[in-house]
Amino acid sequence: MNKKILIIAAHPDDEVLGCFGTVARLIKEGYEAYTLILGEGKTSRDKKREIENKKNELWVLNSEIKKANSIIGIKKVFVESFPDNRFDSVDLLDIVKVVSKVKENIKPDIIFTHYENDLNIDHRITYQTVITATRPMEEESVKEIYSFEVLSSTEWNYPLSFSPDTFYDISTTLSLKIEAMKAYDSELCKYPHPRSLEGIELNAKHRGMRIGKEYVEAFKCVRNIR
Repeated sequence: MNKKILIIAAHPDDEVLGCFGTVARLIKEGYEAYTLILGEGKTSRDKKREIENKKNELWVLNSEIKKANSIIGIKKVFVESFPDNRFDSVDLLDIVKVVSKVKENIKPDIIFTHYENDLNIDHRITYQTVITATRPMEEESVKEIYSFEVLSSTEWNYPLSFSPDTFYDISTTLSLKIEAMKAYDSELCKYPHPRSLEGIELNAKHRGMRIGKEYVEAFKCVRNIR
């Protein structure tokens, strides 16, 4: 049976920035992959959360989610609508229940998710919910959990603490990651913003230099049961 991967991301495009080069490679190697996006995106950019005024933008974003994930072969995307950059206004248990439901449906072997000390509050809470929903009980399917970095969040916190210990060579799949990011046209920024196509490539090169490879994605191992 093929191993299953579940990406759990706070916002649309976090999944691409965090681990799409690696997951694209693993899909090519025979893995089955799914994505869960917890937050709606967009609504934190106004003074208050206005869903009605954002309906068209959210529709565009949802179409971008589907396109981006289809590019690397994600089997199914689960999209929730927790308030953007306001996860701390929601009972943690409510988010844990959503993560647990999807996890029990998929029964993944591997989870990729956010780093516990990102600048973004939603990223930190997503990490907490994953750890809570995957407590290492005897019947737990998840054997590996990895935290990824998200440009313009992980490296913007201070003091810096993301110290990766797991590296995937994505030299053959960086182009797929970049194509997937292009699908998020409404989220892309111009260089020198980190969340740009140039920023993605430069970060992959920077990580690659650490281990003598051209392009790499780096992760912090949270759990690896052998």
